[in-house]
Amino acid sequence: MIQIPSDLHPDLVPLAFLLGNWEGAGVSDFPGAEKCNFGQEATFTHDGRDFIEYVSHTWVLDSEGKKVRPLETESGYWRIGKDRKVEVVMSRDQGIIEVWYGELAEGKPQIDLATDAVARTAHAAPYSGGKRLYGYVNSDLMWVGEKATPEVELRPYMSAHLKKVVDPREWAKDLKDLPDDGIAFFR
Repeated sequence: MIQIPSDLHPDLVPLAFLLGNWEGAGVSDFPGAEKCNFGQEATFTHDGRDFIEYVSHTWVLDSEGKKVRPLETESGYWRIGKDRKVEVVMSRDQGIIEVWYGELAEGKPQIDLATDAVARTAHAAPYSGGKRLYGYVNSDLMWVGEKATPEVELRPYMSAHLKKVVDPREWAKDLKDLPDDGIAFFR
């Protein structure tokens, strides 16, 4: 179920399905890079202003699902206009800054984005742009990313299936009149 925080900026209500802490796994496959399974933690938060802050960490997983090493880290800011147009400014640990534009689908929690501008540091790997599709499906967040370089045409390179992580402290704050001795709860 999608919850809309009371202090969420009114413009962000259509993006409320993104809010929260998400964890899951996916696959990465792009020519010239290691094909792997990866784990992901992504967080979408707000502070009452007209943007959502985004942070994502991914790491390579071994055949048993254990963390091997970091894969990618990115962070950014998401906004939406009254016309359902979405804009994202993103920074990646690989020395890449991107501006993404897209649109929230009509009648469903799905966002289709494409890069409009890409800036790279001198040490960044070749990168021309990308596309991403995010969708809220059966209370899960799923996404697929496409990437292009000067040598490789736009093609899928990463996708993941994430589940919302709920902190038990969130549940406890809504409980009223709990005994404070810590033992009465178990009686």
